[in-house]
Amino acid sequence: MDALLFMIFAAIAVVCGINLVVQTHPISSALSLVGVMGALAALYLLLGGEFIAAAQLVVYAGAIMVLFIFVIMLLNAGTEARGRRSWAHYAGVPLLLLLFGLIACLITRRMPASENVVFGQFTKGGPLDIGRALFTTYLLPFEVTSVLILVAILGAIVLARKEID
Repeated sequence: MDALLFMIFAAIAVVCGINLVVQTHPISSALSLVGVMGALAALYLLLGGEFIAAAQLVVYAGAIMVLFIFVIMLLNAGTEARGRRSWAHYAGVPLLLLLFGLIACLITRRMPASENVVFGQFTKGGPLDIGRALFTTYLLPFEVTSVLILVAILGAIVLARKEID
C-alpha cells in the first residue's frame, strides 16, 4: 500500500512540476507549485517525517507561496508572449528523456543496493532533532537563505517601482 501511495503522490508531483514549466500565466504556475509542495508533504508523511510534512505545508505551500503570489501581483506580470519555435522546442522532450535514461542507468549501475524504507522506522525527524540541527550545524545556511529571500523581495519591489514611474 505504501508503494502505491508513493507512486500516486510522486506522479502528482511530476505532473504538477511539468505543468509549472508549461504554463504561460505566472499565477497558474504558482498554483502548480502549490500542488508540487502538497505532494511532497504527502511523500514526507509516507516516509515517516511528520514534522517535516507539516512544515512543508505550513511554510512552503502556505507562507512562501503567498509571498510568491504577492510578488507576482506586485510586478503585474501578464501572460507570457509566445515566441518563434526553434529546433530546441521539438528536440527538447526526446533529449530530456534520453538524459533521464542515462542518469537512471548510471545510478543503477554505480550505486549499491540499499535497504527499503519502512514506515515508522525513522525516528530522528522530530521537532527536537530538527531544531537542534537547525540552530547548531545549519545555522549559517539558514540565516543566509533568509537574507537572500529578503534581498529578492526588495529587488522585486525596486523593479516594480521603476515600472510605475
